[in-house]
Amino acid sequence: MKDNKKRCAWCLKDELYMNYHDEEWGTPIHEDEKLFEFLVLESFQAGLSWHLVLKKRANFCKAFANFDPLKVSKFNDKKVELLLNDAGIIRNRMKIEAAINNAKCFLEIKKEFGSFDTYCWSFVGGKTIQNHYKDLDEMPATSKESDTMSKDMGNRGFKFRGTTICYAFMQAVGMVDDHMDTCWRKNK
Repeated sequence: MKDNKKRCAWCLKDELYMNYHDEEWGTPIHEDEKLFEFLVLESFQAGLSWHLVLKKRANFCKAFANFDPLKVSKFNDKKVELLLNDAGIIRNRMKIEAAINNAKCFLEIKKEFGSFDTYCWSFVGGKTIQNHYKDLDEMPATSKESDTMSKDMGNRGFKFRGTTICYAFMQAVGMVDDHMDTCWRKNK
């Protein structure tokens, strides 16, 4: 990508990363199925690189029924075994089973709150938290909001939902704007 835009340093690895940064990361998302997609992807990223997850994103989409939480909630043991043999995704039994479990929890939240959007955005008062950083080293891996979200999700039965995962989710779906102050995407 040849342009003169200043970007957050983490995305400069390649075009895949830059496109994700430029088009998605930090953009507020309010569609439940898109929120579910990021919930699944962020949980699979735990302990691995986001770049790896992005490279496998299309395969995850196929494997997890286009991130339809109702369909994923009905995955059975046979489907788990099929997914464990799918080289296109991250083959981790605990993460696969967590995605199925989390789909069920996601649907329960939709029943209770009317939408997952209403639930998750409540942790930031319904609006994006604007952080201001000049350097990546300043950016935290958690926040009091991600701590609260993680605890509440744990109480509701979610798996792979630690505070670091919740914070990464919040960044991805625009609940938190952590673009560097010098980045062209800041406040967009």
